[in-house]
Amino acid sequence: MRAVTAAEIRRIDQEATRLFGIPSLLLMENAGLQTVRIMESTFPDLARLKVVVVCGHGNNGGDGFVVARHLKNRRGSVSVVLLAKKDHPQGDARTNLTILERMGIPIWECPTSVEFRKLAALFQETELIVDAILGTGISSPVSGLHQEVISFLSGLGKPIVAVDIPSGLSSDHGHIEGAAMKADLTVTFGLPKIGQFLFPGAGQVGRLVVAGIGYPSTLTQGEELGVELVDDSAIRPLLPPRVLSSHKGTFGHVLVVAGARGKSGAGALCALGALRSGAGLVTLGIPASLLDSMAAKLTEVMTLPLPETAQGAPAEAAAAPVLEFLQGKEVLVLGPGIGTSQDTARLITALIEHSPAPIVIDADGLNCIAENPGILRHAKVPIVITPHPGEMSRLTGKSTAEVQSRRLETAREFAQAYGVTIVLKGAHTITGEPSGALSINLSGNPGMATGGSGDVLTGMIGGLLAQGLSPQDAARAGVYLHGLSGDLTGQARGQIGMIAGDLLDELPRAIRLLMEGPFPETLRRVSYYP
Repeated sequence: MRAVTAAEIRRIDQEATRLFGIPSLLLMENAGLQTVRIMESTFPDLARLKVVVVCGHGNNGGDGFVVARHLKNRRGSVSVVLLAKKDHPQGDARTNLTILERMGIPIWECPTSVEFRKLAALFQETELIVDAILGTGISSPVSGLHQEVISFLSGLGKPIVAVDIPSGLSSDHGHIEGAAMKADLTVTFGLPKIGQFLFPGAGQVGRLVVAGIGYPSTLTQGEELGVELVDDSAIRPLLPPRVLSSHKGTFGHVLVVAGARGKSGAGALCALGALRSGAGLVTLGIPASLLDSMAAKLTEVMTLPLPETAQGAPAEAAAAPVLEFLQGKEVLVLGPGIGTSQDTARLITALIEHSPAPIVIDADGLNCIAENPGILRHAKVPIVITPHPGEMSRLTGKSTAEVQSRRLETAREFAQAYGVTIVLKGAHTITGEPSGALSINLSGNPGMATGGSGDVLTGMIGGLLAQGLSPQDAARAGVYLHGLSGDLTGQARGQIGMIAGDLLDELPRAIRLLMEGPFPETLRRVSYYP
């Protein structure tokens, strides 16, 4: 499934009419009818609830007029609040408003705040609110009457159903433009909108259901549309099956260079992430002074002692033994917990320039090259980097706030400029590819915001690379499985108190669930209503 921009869904809407002859009035009818059907499945007592549909004067308001008509036809108690004069809606919206008038449905005209404030009693008695005010086409911050209405309704504590998108939310960026409705359920049409998955706007959406309204599939299935949404259906085909004749060499050998004195846990978690994701063999390159403790801790992981700095971090002198060891190996995972001394930074540079195996770089490995990210272009092999927003800020010279406000653009620009696959971590992690392709991950939860979680992910991506996945597929699959493991942990134990080791424990179950099914609907973030 793709998520699209406002311009893309507008073009799809227009082409459905222009190229296929589907009347726009029929598309509006389907949108309103599908919304009511989904409301019925969400609120079993819908016919007994007092519903107010709050409408703007545009096509989103027209969808709301259709919603009101179908609620009335189901013998529901429904009123319409129109944030305009009745003569303002035009076209299809005007047609549907005329139908409501002829049906005798109460319509309250509120072109200014004065009229709206007189409806306080109506909203106090209301049990469910339908938001059909602004839709996907907003191009400037919400202000005036709309801002007042959105803030008032969001603060009532009543259930709110958003038609297509919560009013005030940017369809393209997830920005809150002045004010945005806080919905409990959003019914979006045809395809989801990119802004429904980017924070802070994603926090306004509530449960998201994508409703089909009759667009021809040729308009909605092109890979050139928007960005990919990574869910179970996207990742399942990527996981390689295991044949009976398999052996440990079949699934690749990963070398992890990670950890230093005081941060040895980063190396351990990273190595176990590679092993738990299915790599056949994993070796942890670790400062020699830590060898005994790691050998005791990691029963199934081999170790490679490395020359170290006075601070107990991998030293530049480790480059030669690491590069020698890498001959015939599938992947080098590099960076977690190794420190940022100049000696260690020179090691990172040497390994990037000369590694014969694809590289996954995270954490201190990225911090070591932050002043010279151009070194990534010198690599002879594919590279995957996995920065969190702070690390991305250091790599780009942009503020963390700017990175967060332009997550998609930042990931795409960096991936294309440096020829790497980038995993920009955070709520709804983004993967960017050298081609410019982008995807948004749909698994994971706030419980995963804990030390070591990223180290596990880095190892997982390396483990998947070792099994033959492309850098892009390994990144997308690693991110999704990492989040799915967190979701399974959250269901079993709760999110508060989750630790990185819990993700390792749940990872085999996550993989089995994905490959063998059945996949629980409760683990899906988006529902589809054809």
